[in-house]
Amino acid sequence: MNEQKQKVAVVLSGCGVFDGTEIHEAVLTLLAIEEEGAFWHCFAPNVEQMHVIDHATGEVEEGAKRSVFSESARIARGAEKLTELTEYDPAEFDAIVFPGGFGGAKNLSDFAVRGADAEVEESVITAVRSTHAMGKPIGFICITPASVGALTLGGEKIELTIGNDPDTASAVVQCGAKHTDCSVDEAVVDLKNKVVSTPAYMLGPGVADVRKGIAKLINEVLKLTH
Repeated sequence: MNEQKQKVAVVLSGCGVFDGTEIHEAVLTLLAIEEEGAFWHCFAPNVEQMHVIDHATGEVEEGAKRSVFSESARIARGAEKLTELTEYDPAEFDAIVFPGGFGGAKNLSDFAVRGADAEVEESVITAVRSTHAMGKPIGFICITPASVGALTLGGEKIELTIGNDPDTASAVVQCGAKHTDCSVDEAVVDLKNKVVSTPAYMLGPGVADVRKGIAKLINEVLKLTH
């Protein structure tokens, strides 16, 4: 008898590295899930972005507004594969994964502005803590180990990595979590808490490099579902 496919929830934060989800990281996450023979479904908060960045200039588009949910649908390829994060039920999934991008530190929380004193969007807190409470694995990529993981689960003394940036690592520690330096092609696995993290574009430098770490993360996350 064939085992049922593992189901992974992937939480997006918009579309575009400077104000949303890092697109390479998101696509590599979905690819790695499929290559492991698992199933993915995307979620995103239905909130307004902190701001809108013109990715050609790097400048804020004054007065522009965009929806995190609507922008995330660009990556999910429409509504069929995307659901509002408030509807996420950890009982229906084997794991949850958070790709990076500045949206993870601007839209899922305000870590980009407030660092270790940041507040996390309510549906994100609920998704992370409910998944952890059920003993299911969680993957954090790029900045999200700091901007989501440490802020929501730091009290559980989870082990995380954002690569080797001392300032960001310090913020992780301030939240109560443990930080471990890690190369781009590896992942840090906290077996006790079933939390896996990888630096991705916190280190880079290229798509092929980032892919190795994300593939490792997804492999380790899925192993923790058994």
